Order: sequence, then C-alpha cells, then structure tokens
Amino acid sequence: MDTSRIETKSRKSTGDEGEALALAHLQRAGLTLLQRNYRVAAGPGAPAGEVDLILRERDGTLVFVEVRARRDLRHGGAAASVTPAKQRRVAYAARHYLLRLRALPPCRFDVVAVDDGRIDWLKAAFDVAT
Repeated sequence: MDTSRIETKSRKSTGDEGEALALAHLQRAGLTLLQRNYRVAAGPGAPAGEVDLILRERDGTLVFVEVRARRDLRHGGAAASVTPAKQRRVAYAARHYLLRLRALPPCRFDVVAVDDGRIDWLKAAFDVAT
C-alpha cells in the first residue's frame, strides 16, 4: 500500500480545512475576500509563488495571508513553518498581484496558523524588502 499517497491526501485536506477556517475567521473580523490561491509561475531568477488569501481591511489595507495548518504541534507548529524562503515566494506573488493595480494601497503580510483547530492570526507577521 502506498502510504505516501494517503499522507499527501491527509495533508491536502488538512490544508484545505485550515484555509476554510482561516477565511471564515478573517471574514468574521470584517475583511473582504478579493482572491484565493493567487499563483504565479517561476520567472528568471525567481521561484514560483502563491498567496493563499488576498483580502481587504475596512480601512483599505490589502492583506496577503499565508495559511498554515497542522494537526499537532510537532516541529514547532504551523506558524514556525513559514520560513524565509516561503516568505519570499509569498512576496513574489504579492508583487505580481500589485502590478495589476492602478494605485498601491497600504499592504501587509499576515499568517494564520491553524494548529489542531486552534486559530492564531498573526498580523504583520513578516516584512518584505523592496
């Protein structure tokens, strides 16, 4: 039996469930969803990137959200898995998204960590060098 396939499905379903929980939590807090799973192909010298959720705060701030979900706290939990490399991939996709806009709104990068169903919303979790 190929257990790696079962683990992948479990990880994917954990991630999908975590993203749905995170989105519902953010919408209850008053944010408006603009885009889900915004993906950008790799470019010359740049990795492929993805932003899980792009939302707008009531004050107009554009919020790029990385959602990480874990079934337990092994390996430091969900928030600890947002490495500098992952941050760069999120930032790459965010820059690409911003190119579509006429004017640049205030922006921030948040992380929503879902550990065994518990949600932690880390506002301004990381900065991006320009």
